Amino acid sequence: MNFTYLNAQDVQKEKQDLASILTVLEDLYEVRFSYADEVVKTIKLKLPERDLTLTDILNFISAETNLNFQLLDNRFIVITEKNSDSTNNDFDTQRLEEVVVVNYLTTGLNQLNDGTTRIKPETFGILPGLIEPDVLQTIQALPGILSIDETVSNINVRGGTHDQNLILWDGIKMYQSGHFFGLISAFNPYTTTSVNVSKNGTSAKYGEGLSSVIDMRLSNTIGNEFKAGGGFNLINGDVYAKIPTSKNTEIQLSARRSLTDLILTPTYDQYFKRVFEDSDFNQKSETTITNNEKFSFYDFTVKFLYDITSKDRLQLNFLSVNNSLDYEERSTINDRSEALNSSLLQENLATGLTYIRDWSDKLQTTVLLYLSNYDLDATNFDIINDQRLIQENEVYDGSLRLDINYSLNQNLKINTGYQFTEVGISNLEDVNNPEFRSYIKEVVRSNSGYVESDFLSNNGNTRLKLGTRINYFDKFNKILVEPRLSFSQRFLNNFRFEVLGEFKSQTTSQIIDLQNDFLGIEKRRWVLSNDSNVPVLKSKQASVGLHYNKNKFLLSAEGYIKKVDGITSRSQGFQNQFQFVNDIGSYEIKGVDVLINKQFQNLFSTWLSYSFSKNDYTFNNLNSGISFPNNANITHAISFGGVYTQNKLKLAIGFNWHSGRPFTDYIDVNDSAAAREINYESPNSSNLGDYMRADCSATYAFNISDGLQAHLGASVWNVLDKKNVINIYHTLDDDNNINTIENQSLGITPNLSFRIDF
Repeated sequence: MNFTYLNAQDVQKEKQDLASILTVLEDLYEVRFSYADEVVKTIKLKLPERDLTLTDILNFISAETNLNFQLLDNRFIVITEKNSDSTNNDFDTQRLEEVVVVNYLTTGLNQLNDGTTRIKPETFGILPGLIEPDVLQTIQALPGILSIDETVSNINVRGGTHDQNLILWDGIKMYQSGHFFGLISAFNPYTTTSVNVSKNGTSAKYGEGLSSVIDMRLSNTIGNEFKAGGGFNLINGDVYAKIPTSKNTEIQLSARRSLTDLILTPTYDQYFKRVFEDSDFNQKSETTITNNEKFSFYDFTVKFLYDITSKDRLQLNFLSVNNSLDYEERSTINDRSEALNSSLLQENLATGLTYIRDWSDKLQTTVLLYLSNYDLDATNFDIINDQRLIQENEVYDGSLRLDINYSLNQNLKINTGYQFTEVGISNLEDVNNPEFRSYIKEVVRSNSGYVESDFLSNNGNTRLKLGTRINYFDKFNKILVEPRLSFSQRFLNNFRFEVLGEFKSQTTSQIIDLQNDFLGIEKRRWVLSNDSNVPVLKSKQASVGLHYNKNKFLLSAEGYIKKVDGITSRSQGFQNQFQFVNDIGSYEIKGVDVLINKQFQNLFSTWLSYSFSKNDYTFNNLNSGISFPNNANITHAISFGGVYTQNKLKLAIGFNWHSGRPFTDYIDVNDSAAAREINYESPNSSNLGDYMRADCSATYAFNISDGLQAHLGASVWNVLDKKNVINIYHTLDDDNNINTIENQSLGITPNLSFRIDF
């Protein structure tokens, strides 16, 4: 290997995590390390104060630790423990997926050679507009992922709806993803160690998630070291701690709570305006006023780790996510004053028990048992009409999974397993005047088996994953076979060719009965497939990509096609002539994602991404069966950004632009109908104006004392205060006049943060 010299000032001043040192070495020498997290997790080193070659550094680390470094070729290095049973020619049998792009856009974002993007919140750098590693905001920096309404509860991955994203928290499926009704991620990033995001070619062990899998993982290893921290910004405060209770047990805790009921800030004002602009809360009449609102949110997590033996591990975790809103509605009728409280509660409770057994260096089994419970309750009083409406949407999701990993040899791994899942979803509506009550509950049980082979060549150039998942739904007596493919081939040293493909199915989805469901704030409710008017969703997707990566310059292009069958019109949120029509159809999207990313030393990273897509609906009975643009169709999207890092200072600036989403304009009012109604143009034949937004952010870290580090952060979202219209729809008022409603994006939104870690 042709070595140059390393000025290792960044890693020589103090002890650093070995994982961080390895990341620096990968950047400087364009090599790639393959290792299990557990091997390097607790190791910290201070390198000698002198210039070092890569050979010197690896020899020094090997002498100071219990690690071996095995060179496969001039680029790939495998790290194993010296006392492992591996021979000189064998991997670490727990090797991770090979990283092909390090610090993708920013530090802590890595691209793997199976098409997956991995986020490491612990080493996450900075992105424009963000001062904290908010997972669901971060993934929107990736090509092909955006939110047409700027929320994390409506993330569109390659044209899909948010319910088509499988969001996992330590293996548990989550049905609520946002705080502040969608503007903030519901998952605390400071106890999340890794997040894997897959848009295609998903592993066969994952069911559902037609558009993407977002797999968040907490630490699974006992660090035997107390760590804690906390901080606040202009919306919430949080604390976390990792507490070793013995040499083989540990408790991980985190808690976060809004400050919105304690102090009003400019950030809260902008969030409040954005969330409630189209809700019942904001609809005031001459005789009714609303005030004394109380809004808050919190999340709380606990994870207990117990290493029973060197081969047996037990883990128990719990998560609670909660949003609540109460407000008073007053009215004066016949000189009599009345006041009643309307309320909205949204929460997701989840608990899981995991048992891991290492039978040998080649065989590992994992058993996961979990329960996820989602509950959305609203009580809405209409004093004028003397009416009370109660709505409830509840989900119970219980699952048992056995996962088996077996390494046949240094090149081939087999993953197989079985999963049983029972999901029950209920919907309640109760009106007192006139009396009406509707309660619907559906239950679906599924049995799924899967098997997948994973081949990686000795030189790391070729990666092939082939798998199949078979799902049986006893209620419908239906078997669905879902093949999966991920192929990556490196050639001419710097080029990589990639092919991804998958079949998937999904039984859970979200619908909108009325636009003012749940006070108009949370309009979507979960429902289950019944194989009739709500079919089992099915998707097919294929993509081909070509990537060039040399001297910290990345040029990436990926073309894809995806078709999803079985969608219902009520799941798409139509606000036109199809708003109250029930029909079944499909959507097909074809697109190209292009990314250019250049890194300059370890100081500056800049990128430009462009996405083109064409996304169309086809419904059996809507628009005479003729295809028309999808509500989430964004034809062109461009993102430009830059990140600068100098010692403890990080700066980021970015610009986002995309063409306007479709909407349906009106022609006039139809007077011939028994009840007057709006006469619309062809569905989604018009487009909103272009969306533009510029963001900036900065963070600075400094030591208060030995072992005590502080972080200051500042950000501005939409720094130019661009008035973006993100939705337009039309209604008839009491006088049968047409009102055009425009929903606007967040205006200029500042935020500040302060954190301490020790």
